[in-house]
Amino acid sequence: MSGHDEHVPYSLPRHGEGEMRRRLDAMHAHMEARRSVRNFSPDPVPMAVLERAIHIAGTAPSGAHKQPWSFCIVTDPDLRKRIRAAVEEEEYRSYHGRMSQKWLDDLEPLGTDHIKPFIEEAPALIIVFRKVFDRDEETGEKNPNYYVQESCGIAVGFLLAALHEAGLAALTHTPSPMNFLAELLERLSNVGLVDGALLVRGRLLVRRARPEEARLPPPVDHPDHRCRQDARPALLAVHPRHPEGRHQAQP
Repeated sequence: MSGHDEHVPYSLPRHGEGEMRRRLDAMHAHMEARRSVRNFSPDPVPMAVLERAIHIAGTAPSGAHKQPWSFCIVTDPDLRKRIRAAVEEEEYRSYHGRMSQKWLDDLEPLGTDHIKPFIEEAPALIIVFRKVFDRDEETGEKNPNYYVQESCGIAVGFLLAALHEAGLAALTHTPSPMNFLAELLERLSNVGLVDGALLVRGRLLVRRARPEEARLPPPVDHPDHRCRQDARPALLAVHPRHPEGRHQAQP
């Protein structure tokens, strides 16, 4: 039997309807409390916690199980300062010409603009790159990946859920275009890292003197792991690979 024909035993516990509802109600209450925030405490978060959250993101399903993603954790203050400057340059263009008036109107209640101080204020950034292709290590031949955008979106969803489970606040931020991220992080072009999403995370900052300023918006209806330490200080590239094979349900 070839490696592609082997199956990994897989089974799930069978719960009654009452237990299923209880579990889902508890999960819904927990996830409904999640918010996107823009004020962060500078308190550091253990790197092991961030790596484990990324490993959880790596368990997400993907097209042909190609897992077309790479995550970079950035904590270096100087690098975050340069990322902020590049982000605000692109965001200025977006707020002053790229965005339609309807888009700007929809953003107005959130009070956002091109100034993004949270990029420097939060203790770390997680930058998610999508890989439209991989290269064969021996021949250099391009190997395509499939449903890359959708796969990365699912993985980021897993990541947000993992950070929330750990009690960490997060903000997804997607300046466009984002080619400057690959340049600033010196990502290699031969791995196809051509796009990304900037996700800032840290503990929610609450001012003790005026806690009312930290009020959150009302809820809305929600519809083998490989790590490499870069030579650059405080920059960790994490390439989660979920080692699941083809699963065969057990009776």
